Amino acid sequence: MAKYLVIVESPAKVKTIKKFLGSNYEVMASNGHVRDLPKSQLGIDVDNDFEPKYITIRGKGDILAALRKAAKKADKVYLATDPDREGEAISWHLSNSLKLDEKKMRRITFNEITKTAVKASIKEARDINMDLVDAQQTRRILDRMVGYKISPVLWAKVKRGLSAGRVQSVALRIIGDREDEINNFIPEEYWTLDAEFSVEGEKKPIIAKFYGNKNKKINIHSKEEMDKILSELKDAEYRIAEVKKGERSKKAPLPFTTSTLQQEASKVLNFSTQKTMRLAQQLYEGVDVKGSGTIGIITYLRTDSTRISEEADYAARTYIASEFGEEYLATAEKKDDSKKKIQDAHEAIRPTDISRTPLSLKESLSRDQYRLYQLIWKRFAASRMQQAKYETISVKIQGGEYYFTVSASKLKFDGFMAVYTQEDDAKSENQFLMKSLDENTKLAFNSFQEQQHFTQPPTHYTEAALVKALEEKGIGRPSTYAPTITTIIARRYVAKENKNLYMTELGEVVNNIMKEAFPSIVDVNFTATMEELLDYVGEGKVQWKTVIRNFYPDLDEAVKTAEKELEQVKIEDEVTDVICEQCGRNMVIKYGPHGKFLACPGFPECKNTKPYLEKIGVPCPVCGKDIVVKRSKKGRLYYGCENNPECEFMSWQRPSKEKCPSCGGYMLEKGNKLVCADEHCGYVMAKPKENDDNQ
Repeated sequence: MAKYLVIVESPAKVKTIKKFLGSNYEVMASNGHVRDLPKSQLGIDVDNDFEPKYITIRGKGDILAALRKAAKKADKVYLATDPDREGEAISWHLSNSLKLDEKKMRRITFNEITKTAVKASIKEARDINMDLVDAQQTRRILDRMVGYKISPVLWAKVKRGLSAGRVQSVALRIIGDREDEINNFIPEEYWTLDAEFSVEGEKKPIIAKFYGNKNKKINIHSKEEMDKILSELKDAEYRIAEVKKGERSKKAPLPFTTSTLQQEASKVLNFSTQKTMRLAQQLYEGVDVKGSGTIGIITYLRTDSTRISEEADYAARTYIASEFGEEYLATAEKKDDSKKKIQDAHEAIRPTDISRTPLSLKESLSRDQYRLYQLIWKRFAASRMQQAKYETISVKIQGGEYYFTVSASKLKFDGFMAVYTQEDDAKSENQFLMKSLDENTKLAFNSFQEQQHFTQPPTHYTEAALVKALEEKGIGRPSTYAPTITTIIARRYVAKENKNLYMTELGEVVNNIMKEAFPSIVDVNFTATMEELLDYVGEGKVQWKTVIRNFYPDLDEAVKTAEKELEQVKIEDEVTDVICEQCGRNMVIKYGPHGKFLACPGFPECKNTKPYLEKIGVPCPVCGKDIVVKRSKKGRLYYGCENNPECEFMSWQRPSKEKCPSCGGYMLEKGNKLVCADEHCGYVMAKPKENDDNQ
């Protein structure tokens, strides 16, 4: 009969941990939280020093009954929930719900689900850390106050079903501020000038970029300035004025934190933050590995830290020395000096065993699990390896009073790049410059290529860029990034298209109301300061109720003011010119789980619906009918003719009304430019500014 009971959060861990601990241990799962604030009310007694009113979560009664029964029989109960604030709070709620004796109950944590880590955690069992519990309670109560006090204001002033959130509202504001930057952006003209030269003894020419004169770099702002420089260079003789050779190094990357994993998985694998976290959870909790059973193959996935344990560091160095050679080993452990504060004493995200290579696990993992594990494995291996080294050369070419520059680099030692490369590790051009180029090498001028450009507005946030911004600004924590982004998309405040996040009309309304009525809630600095206070609570430096006492009165006052003074904003359904064939009304645009659709406004009398095809006001260049926005089977948006399948026109880029001045063909929108759809023509022009007929 089992003497000890171990309670974990997820059922997926039960089998694995039971195997590690043997027959004296019973392992059971709580399936996450067992107690929470009630959904039907605020759940915080504001008149009794903000005491929270916790209740058993619906559906958890049977689980708690089974846990109580097992706990009574056990000599000792180990609470093995996740190693973070949330996990600490779940352990505390379990101890209360199960009425566990303090002497009988112990808290254990492990950063990885391996036999060594789990057994070691039993030896290091401790009391529940109430500072961490209080930090989680503070966050939960603050979030509940914001959500339950502000959301009803949005229901009354805009429409039911909306929500505000302490972190989500700030994330929405960050996206809104970026959209304002984009909308207010005024493009500025600039020109570039390249010169092509033949090098004595070389078949391939070099392309040098205009720099300026001897004293300073010169930026070319107009065609007039360009023409002046070209006229002064008309009869110039060109010579190599300076050759500088040297070396540069590229540092190996740090191992992944939650944030950097989400960013890299988005860029490299095109995973959403939610998908990355779901897959990482699976890899952490355990996968069935052929010949070994169920094994957790990565460490805990919610972490701010880039720290690596001595054992893992030693194992990685041993592996690298064996597989790549001693010269590939990093000289010392890498540290991230950019972090102000690390939340918990976690390690970075790494493989639990570096000798378990991606290839050796390929047959045991799904395609997406394999791709994410491979990314984590390569990044960790690279973090223990030497920096890459390059030979560099920089050349100045003089023509008259002006200078052109050309540079190149050649990989001398690949170091960490033997296992891990990123987008900016592209091969350099002009590598032949390394050979014997010096001040005596003769050049022959071939041609100029001058080109007009316009500065581009800031790019829209992607999920990866938003996660980076939230982290840099100190908003939220690793566990909050994915649910925050998921929420603002699910609420239709933000639309995601081709990786980019766009503010919707509904999002603009909510954001404007929040900025007007609750400025501190959506203030980035205020929210970042609140995160620091939560850290101080977790460190035992600040009492948790002090934070609540200081926060609530201002929130309550702002809510009362908004209820009295905020004007009602009505968002009407957008009416289309599509006529309902059943009742004759103009159909309106509605939103469902899969995006926009057309519905009859006569609902519930008329329940007619149909797919929504957005028209963009551009005629089809093939047949003249309307171009509409469509969605491929994989969910990607594209532009096609409404007369499909009779007309087969389609384009991934948005077509423009403008005709190409060069060939008369149709143009495509690319940022602030229009590009001729005919690749052989390739004409590029600035996008005309649209006139606002309503002004």
